[in-house]
Amino acid sequence: MRSLRVLPLLIAGVLGLCAGCQKPVEDVSLTAEPDYSAPLPPGHLALRPITDPRRIPDFAPAFIFRTGLVEAADHSLNYLSKPSSRAYFPYGDITHERAVASLATFRTVVTQAQNGAELDRLIRERFDVYESVGYDGSGTVFFTGYYCPIFDARLAEDAEFKYPLYGMPEDLVKDSEGNCKGRRLPDGTMTAGYYDRREIELRRSLAGGEIAWMRDPFEAYIVSVQGSAKLRLEDGSDFEIGYAANNGHDYVPIGPKLVEDGKIEANRLSLSKMIDFFKLYPNEASYYTHQNPRYVFFVPKPGGPFGSLNEPVTPYRSIATDKSIYPRACVAFTRTALPAREGTSIVQKRYEAFALDQDTGGAIRAPGRCDVFLGTGDEQGELAGRTAAEGHLYYIFLK
Repeated sequence: MRSLRVLPLLIAGVLGLCAGCQKPVEDVSLTAEPDYSAPLPPGHLALRPITDPRRIPDFAPAFIFRTGLVEAADHSLNYLSKPSSRAYFPYGDITHERAVASLATFRTVVTQAQNGAELDRLIRERFDVYESVGYDGSGTVFFTGYYCPIFDARLAEDAEFKYPLYGMPEDLVKDSEGNCKGRRLPDGTMTAGYYDRREIELRRSLAGGEIAWMRDPFEAYIVSVQGSAKLRLEDGSDFEIGYAANNGHDYVPIGPKLVEDGKIEANRLSLSKMIDFFKLYPNEASYYTHQNPRYVFFVPKPGGPFGSLNEPVTPYRSIATDKSIYPRACVAFTRTALPAREGTSIVQKRYEAFALDQDTGGAIRAPGRCDVFLGTGDEQGELAGRTAAEGHLYYIFLK
């Protein structure tokens, strides 16, 4: 999707957790200035097999989070049924055939297990377990969350709706992986890069390519970061848009700048606080959003939201990772913390659940990063904006 874009890095990370859990998280903490974007050493893989059974995690807690897993697995199987998916295998000793068999067997296990203990037993009996090396070589992964927003919009500009979202420009050139290579000039030559956000918004260099118009400049920014949205039109119908391409620029979070300038206190930084601030001071929106040069382009896409595999993503059951170093569509197991609402408060709780690796994102790079899709709408957006916790990431493959 993005694919669907990385929202917590939009606000620079605020802590979060999940609804079905009961025990407060005690062993998931943030370290001092860790480099979660640390790249893999050349020639290394992001996953390594666990050879000591004592280091395999307990899969039993995932039993209460089975809802949606079969649906998500089916989407992954559909992706792997496409001939183009074979280009990304083998991944180490994981062949395309083994990935497909792993998904099919996992789907069966999820439906057969009657309790957590049985789920744990079946996984251990039938699967090998691999762990992410994380950012530090010790398996530490930083988890964030993302969502699909719902905003009011129009298909034509008017006095109220005047902030555009753009379809993919005709002069944008992509490589075989969908990455922006540059801009094709009228004489057939190509620039080394594409317009950044400031040029797109201030110069209106893409005028005529608008796909929709937003009322609020910061809402338009959120959509252009998330890369997917449901837009509510004047007649009450929904216009769904999905990721088509991006301008090739690196993602830069704007949260740190807002804190540095004293606009929002660091301990109060959240998506809702940012939305509130820019509603009070809309004239300041462009100054801050232009700090992030990355821009996403869209295409009408009903039935979503979709991940970067062009398959629908499932709330809490789809994750986004760096697809250049993690195996696409495969079964993962996450141990971290996600935000949950309890009454009027949002609290952190332990979260241990299976998910399918079906998406990526502009800020999701390197083995130390993982993004959990939390769903659609304002409530999920608030939770996504508060998701930021360390944890561990595992993958399972049929023995």
